[in-house]
Amino acid sequence: MEISDIVEKLRNYDGPEIRLMEICGSHTAAIAKYGIRSILSDKIKLISGPGCPVCVTPSSYVDRLIEIASKEGNKVASFGDLLRVPGSRSTLREAQGQGAGVEMVYSPLDVIGLAEKEPETCFTFAAIGFETTAPVFALLMDEITKKNIKNIRLLTAIKTMPRVIEWLIDNGAKIDGFIAPGHVCAVTGSEIFEPIAKKHEIPFAVSGFSDKELVIAIYGLLEMVKEKNYSVNNYYTSVVEHGKNAIADQMINKYFEPCDAVWRGMGCVQGSGLVLRDEYREYDMGSLELVEDNKMNAHCKCGEILMGLLESGDCPLFGKACTPQNPQGACMVSLEGSCYHKYLSGE
Repeated sequence: MEISDIVEKLRNYDGPEIRLMEICGSHTAAIAKYGIRSILSDKIKLISGPGCPVCVTPSSYVDRLIEIASKEGNKVASFGDLLRVPGSRSTLREAQGQGAGVEMVYSPLDVIGLAEKEPETCFTFAAIGFETTAPVFALLMDEITKKNIKNIRLLTAIKTMPRVIEWLIDNGAKIDGFIAPGHVCAVTGSEIFEPIAKKHEIPFAVSGFSDKELVIAIYGLLEMVKEKNYSVNNYYTSVVEHGKNAIADQMINKYFEPCDAVWRGMGCVQGSGLVLRDEYREYDMGSLELVEDNKMNAHCKCGEILMGLLESGDCPLFGKACTPQNPQGACMVSLEGSCYHKYLSGE
């Protein structure tokens, strides 16, 4: 079938309303960039789920980083997108402006050079992400231990997808199908979602990130919903295989183990995170102590929006107190955030 025919079918769909959730921040950004919602029937709803790392990182994590960076002899190394994420009182960028030790890095391995240059300073790397970035954090640990570097620590907020998807389903998220994250599946394999699809009778479609790939995956998922085909279809075969990446999986399991994790606005989800194993816990900066979220603004509805229970416009702060220039919640901070792109597009 030609892509033009697929677009026509998506535009003219007139069956029961179908709610599809993408659970990857890069998919959220790509859907907005290519205007994919504009070619869909009003009966097909795309919902942005908890797939943006900075959006689901709890404010208590940011608070802890600021606390560390404000102590003499300590610095925090972080990716740039985390610097603007609001904690309960301020951001890392604001703390940096007030003299806190904050360094922006482009790769986790950059922190090694910083630590070697300043051996008297303890550097805490802000390790946030999903299964996609976990292998790189494991590689960082590999280098630290091999070189016996003693002035690097990790504060982890690494999330894993399967448990939180089940949590969404169990907590009332009305979703008919999931657009599975291509980057995550490149590490885990598409098979990781098969038990959920079978148990909850909800189909998954693994997608790439181009406009054509997303349109094909959405159409495939629509057909699966209509046919009650509760399985996982892989539309990203150039990158994703059925089974997991054995090398990446081995590296992750060497240094990390499952743990409960706090998701911003949603609370603690059992077994949905990764933390350093006991034998490497000396390199941890108190990750397991982060057991709750500290809301910056009590009126923020990020949690409900990430669950698909509310639209961005349902939040009383959206486009008023909360804008990209003055984010009150994490959904407005990142280009991958569900509120950020809707604000820019005027949705």
